[in-house]
Amino acid sequence: MNAGDIMTRQPITATPEMLIAEAVKLMAQHRISGLPVVDATGVVVGIVSEGDLLRRAELGTERQHRRWVELLLGPGRRAREYVDAHARKVGEVMTDEVASVVAETSLADVVRIIERRHIKRLPVIDESGRLVGIVSRADLVHALLASLTQSQPKPGTPGDAELRDMILAEIARQPWGPRYSIDVKVADGVVDLYGAITDEYERPAVRVVAENIAGVKAVRDHLVWVEPVSGLALPAEKAGAPPDHP
Repeated sequence: MNAGDIMTRQPITATPEMLIAEAVKLMAQHRISGLPVVDATGVVVGIVSEGDLLRRAELGTERQHRRWVELLLGPGRRAREYVDAHARKVGEVMTDEVASVVAETSLADVVRIIERRHIKRLPVIDESGRLVGIVSRADLVHALLASLTQSQPKPGTPGDAELRDMILAEIARQPWGPRYSIDVKVADGVVDLYGAITDEYERPAVRVVAENIAGVKAVRDHLVWVEPVSGLALPAEKAGAPPDHP
């Protein structure tokens, strides 16, 4: 899928001359956390989001610095912070360096940009820079829901032997797959996982492989964790969950 397949068309927009109070009202009314900012021709010139409105004098949240820090910051930085806290127009607080995509941009690239830029939405523009839509994290979730709904198991469930072969084949396809130390048994659609793993992260991954095979009714974990250096082995009920991601 591409950005154009899931984007919100005719999104709510702001203009640089719009009062911040009006933009905030729009965001609250439509329950959105940001607005693309367009000029009179529809070209995207910025974006205003909740993050641009956190440091406001009305809330008493404007930035406060110790005197010696203010001297290091210089007048330019302090002037910018004053604008952020006291400006009245969208164009004075908006982010003007805007990442954008075109309708043909793949969802993989959309997600890559969102993650790299730490943003929640991307304007979708045409060849002239005019706004044609916006793709947000919410749009991606809706697309995921539609995909999950469409991928429900179809009639004609495979037999136990075929399920076993499919699970083992999928494990073997994965670069992390412990293909030589895992065995799978299937009876009436119930999968039992046997064998050894050397990393606790492999345990939920192997289980997910089995759960995603159409026709599997349940998965039972009998995997033993083996510490690679010492050879210490712990069964599933004692191994516990993997540590937090770094």
